[in-house]
Amino acid sequence: MKRILIFFVLLSLSAMMSAQNNKDWAKLGRYAEDNAKITKSPKAVLYGDSITDGWPKHDEAFFKEHDFVGRGIGGQTTEEMLVRFRQDVINLKPKYVVILAGINDVALNNGYISNETTVGNIISMCELAKLHKIKPIICSLTPADSFRWRKEVTDVVEQVRNINTMLQEYAHKNHIPYVNYFDAMKDENDALKKDLGYESVHPNLEGYKVMESVLLKTLK
Repeated sequence: MKRILIFFVLLSLSAMMSAQNNKDWAKLGRYAEDNAKITKSPKAVLYGDSITDGWPKHDEAFFKEHDFVGRGIGGQTTEEMLVRFRQDVINLKPKYVVILAGINDVALNNGYISNETTVGNIISMCELAKLHKIKPIICSLTPADSFRWRKEVTDVVEQVRNINTMLQEYAHKNHIPYVNYFDAMKDENDALKKDLGYESVHPNLEGYKVMESVLLKTLK
């Protein structure tokens, strides 16, 4: 009986390991079909996590009007975004890539990552873009003061400020446009204004409208 039980335990573990090995960690399959349908290079790829992922769902007309393509994936960290950068940005040959990333690093979605490493991953994306004649645009993290799914992170505001400072300094030093969503969307406590979003992190339609205004001023 013990041997049979051990056999089934080992079988279950083997199945679990196999499923893990077959996991699309960076979600390269998410936009594979959409990318294959693109025949003309877009003006810009808006690249990011759930904030970018939700944008076209709230205001699809904005993307169509300005020839933008959204390539955001909810929950992703800068590590995952760096892995899929070739497929979801370089291969589309846009004029610009608008990079909004890092809030899920702060939220420890893939475990601990330092603010310096987060910024380093974004810098690597910029370097890859430049190598392929794509103009990078760096976005500040949008305001946040807590995570519904990660209550133990209590210094969100401080980390967001720190990452934004480093991103702005790098952008200025390297003559890369910097889109300052943070200042346009923060309240007196450097949190997301309540009328611009929900869950302390994600913009609503009004929040996206503010972001659109700031982004278009930078692009012009």
